[in-house]
Amino acid sequence: MIAPAGQVFPFDATINWPKEVGGVAMDSYHRWMQVMIPISMSGCPALSVPAGFNDRGLPMGIQIVGPNHAEMACMQLAHAYDRATNWVTKRPPALLSS
Repeated sequence: MIAPAGQVFPFDATINWPKEVGGVAMDSYHRWMQVMIPISMSGCPALSVPAGFNDRGLPMGIQIVGPNHAEMACMQLAHAYDRATNWVTKRPPALLSS
């Protein structure tokens, strides 16, 4: 399964949590992460890979989620995705930039 890695782009570290997502009020810290919680609680293997950037250059990702004990399949799919998209060359991490 492929799912969003977040409901919002990264936000200022001084903010405890986003108070609104898509026009819906977030009543707790956990509410703004509700798209990730079921996957984390399922015990299924999951990993996040880059998917793009907003107009301010902030990153967003997708989660690759597999069935129980399918860790290797998730890693293989993530590797194939990485090779196909080559995100690291589109926006290299600061430590790789000279």
